[in-house]
Amino acid sequence: MRVINHIRKIRQERMITQVKMAEDLQVTRQTIIAIEKNKYNPSLELALKLIQYFDVPIEELFYLEKSKGE
Repeated sequence: MRVINHIRKIRQERMITQVKMAEDLQVTRQTIIAIEKNKYNPSLELALKLIQYFDVPIEELFYLEKSKGE
């Protein structure tokens, strides 16, 4: 299984730039890019900050992608 997120979609819907989001969360823009491209899973602390930042339930930001045969 793989963790997938909808961070880019929600960020774009709310017209928040990657730079603004990175500044607000005190991370680099490269971190935001990696998370949005599913190349990096955020730490638990950052995941909780993202949930608070967007004020959405965890299921709206993250879900598990099932592999074939699961």
